[in-house]
Amino acid sequence: MTQPLDFKRNTAVGLDLGLVKHVKVNRNAADRRAASLANRRTVKKEYQAAWLVRAVECMDLTTLGGDDTPGRVERLCMKAMRPLRADLMQALGLESLTTGAVCVYHEMIQPAVKVLQGRLPIAAVSTAFPAGLSSLETKLREIELSVAAGATEIDIVITRQHVLTGNWQALYDEMVAYRQACGEAHVKAILATGDIVTLDNVAKASMVCMMAGADFIKTSTGKEGVNATIPVSLVMVRAIRDYYEQTGFQVGYKPAGGVSTAKAALQYLTVMKEELGNDWLQPHLFRIGASSLMTDIERQLEHYVTGNYSAAHRHAQP
Repeated sequence: MTQPLDFKRNTAVGLDLGLVKHVKVNRNAADRRAASLANRRTVKKEYQAAWLVRAVECMDLTTLGGDDTPGRVERLCMKAMRPLRADLMQALGLESLTTGAVCVYHEMIQPAVKVLQGRLPIAAVSTAFPAGLSSLETKLREIELSVAAGATEIDIVITRQHVLTGNWQALYDEMVAYRQACGEAHVKAILATGDIVTLDNVAKASMVCMMAGADFIKTSTGKEGVNATIPVSLVMVRAIRDYYEQTGFQVGYKPAGGVSTAKAALQYLTVMKEELGNDWLQPHLFRIGASSLMTDIERQLEHYVTGNYSAAHRHAQP
């Protein structure tokens, strides 16, 4: 993960139960603000092209299928290193462009390492992804094995029952253990927001995971019935802002699951800019977890360059 030399990685600051228990979200106000962001007129022409290029730079290009093969992952990695065709790169005035990272299962780390050779971060989903229902010992060992195999980022899933029962100490202790097992690898805490039901729970879980040292907080595994949404994102990025004001640590944000169109990507970029500012519109603080999003962004950029939309099958897929 490329980051400024003076960037301070988040560290565990201790669990403040008083603060967590007093977290409240005004659902109506959150929905109104989310609607205003989602319905805002988007940027156009060269500004839209620039924003879409930034979306590519902040993308965790992902494959998490039961039918993944080493060949598919190798193609994914080659796409991550060269996401746009040469003619589009030239027309856009880009000398180089890569995605933020690739995201795979543990068994697919080695094919990714073979192709990337340290040129891009490799994120591995871990801790009994997606349900998280294994023993803590098993989950910690899984993290350690993924780091040893070459993963530089670990996307963990929290134990949802800790949130649903209000056991914030257990969630904090679990997250601290995950952070320690990751070592130098950065850790993204997946809240599975579609499973933890309320925006209050989302805000509280976000704060607890950050207090325990999470480098990123992430909406979803992509396997839940409801994944990333604008209201949930608004709550999570405001928790990030509050945590930064209290501690001075900048924590990253990753929406994942269902972000499949260029329009949706622009909405999430807008949320980040409006709520956290330009400092967060960088790959070390913002990622979009996506698999099919790249195709639509390519089509939009080709339209900007040529004035024509191409069929999706004309764009290389992993």
